[in-house]
Amino acid sequence: MSQEKKRHEITFKKTVYAIPGMDAVKVRYDVDYASDASGARTMDLYYPPHAKEGTALPAVLFVAGFPDPSFETFAGCKLKEMAGYVSWGQLVAASGLVGVVYSNLEPVKDLDRVLAHLSQNGDSLGIDVRRIAVWACSGNVPTALGLLMRKDDLPLAAAVLSYGIMLDPDGSLGVAQAAAQIGFANPCGGRSVADLPQKLPLMMVRAGKDATPRLNDTLDRFIAAALARNLPMTLINHATAPHSFDLVDDSATSRDVIRRMLAFLRFHLQA
Repeated sequence: MSQEKKRHEITFKKTVYAIPGMDAVKVRYDVDYASDASGARTMDLYYPPHAKEGTALPAVLFVAGFPDPSFETFAGCKLKEMAGYVSWGQLVAASGLVGVVYSNLEPVKDLDRVLAHLSQNGDSLGIDVRRIAVWACSGNVPTALGLLMRKDDLPLAAAVLSYGIMLDPDGSLGVAQAAAQIGFANPCGGRSVADLPQKLPLMMVRAGKDATPRLNDTLDRFIAAALARNLPMTLINHATAPHSFDLVDDSATSRDVIRRMLAFLRFHLQA
């Protein structure tokens, strides 16, 4: 009980959208992907209720952009232990996909380590490594963008980026300063939308009432640049939404936006 009192209230909030089967999903907790002398690195995998052993399913990887030690200082738990990420894992699994949420010590390097582990152990994990999408929100988005920008032949099927802080354009340092202040990784310094792969399907979700300083400014510039390059982008502007609307805004529109995110992932992973 004392431990729960130390947790930030946001860590107890589930997604405002639920679907049948969420409570019946199968979960493999704390699967080691790269633990060493520096610390444990594990992931939780959420499987559909009726997943058959030996069947390889598409997966959604939920990107972590904050190192767990500093995140725990603020939130009182690891990102993968937040009720929001637990319920997102359940939503994905109840939709017929595998949800992957992981702990980390070094966001950029550990994201690579997770993907390497999935690639090397897909058969035993029941994951089709040719059909993996990434999902990221808020300050986790720069780490996801860094992954997408490193090369254009990544084995990724799609990416969902929701109410995220994006890139520093034209030599500005707003994102870099926010990263230093808040503690998220920012591997995209000096990069631009031109560094994104041309064919990777993107879904951008904008929270119109997001009060996070400069966040929507970076998002709006990113969207305009992506459209100018004619990237395959699906845009949802949730005009009345605050930051973290999927956890804090229990409205019909928020539930519909989450449903559309899941539909986008299913479309690109199950085709």
